Amino acid sequence: MRVVMLGPPGAGKGTQAVQLAGRLGVPHISTGDMFRQATQDQSPLGQQVRSYLEQGLLVPDELVIQVVERRLNEPDCQKGFVLDGFPRTLAQAQALDRFLQQQGQPLDAVVLLEVPDELIVERITGRRLDPQTGQIYHLRYNPPPPEVASRLVQRSDDTEETCRRRLNKYHRETEPLVPYYQQQGVLRRVDGTLSPQEVTQRILEALGVK
Repeated sequence: MRVVMLGPPGAGKGTQAVQLAGRLGVPHISTGDMFRQATQDQSPLGQQVRSYLEQGLLVPDELVIQVVERRLNEPDCQKGFVLDGFPRTLAQAQALDRFLQQQGQPLDAVVLLEVPDELIVERITGRRLDPQTGQIYHLRYNPPPPEVASRLVQRSDDTEETCRRRLNKYHRETEPLVPYYQQQGVLRRVDGTLSPQEVTQRILEALGVK
């Protein structure tokens, strides 16, 4: 089964993608993992990606698409995959469709995790990192034990300002994929406000996975 995970930052796409890939027996493919893999090899493509990342620049669509296509051509993707973090734009989605159609393996489903903006802000801004252990807590949903509370820090990308900037970018660039995939009949809407276990169950039901 070939599945794309879609939803705003902080909706739980990564967590659910790992669970779903495990149930389906297919690889979980995230853009972060693909970029790390690309920058570790010495190919011209990897060197181009590395140059953008080292400068703190966004990797252009055409390079991102090449990285994804190279990964999807690997043998472990023949039975399917769960894509997490790609596509992010309409151009990327159209490129993915063209590539999969050439392979004769179109997408089976696009899972949209629906979470309101204000809940996303609460989820992200409430996160705290223990710099000694790397453990991440949440002030409301997963409170830290009292003995470590004083040393916890908020990561710079977990501030409200950064969170709202990322949400605006999502609404502007990625949300147009919702009607795009809905027209294709592959969109599956799932309530992302439930517990992680309930969300996983709803995804499996939406995909018809027993």
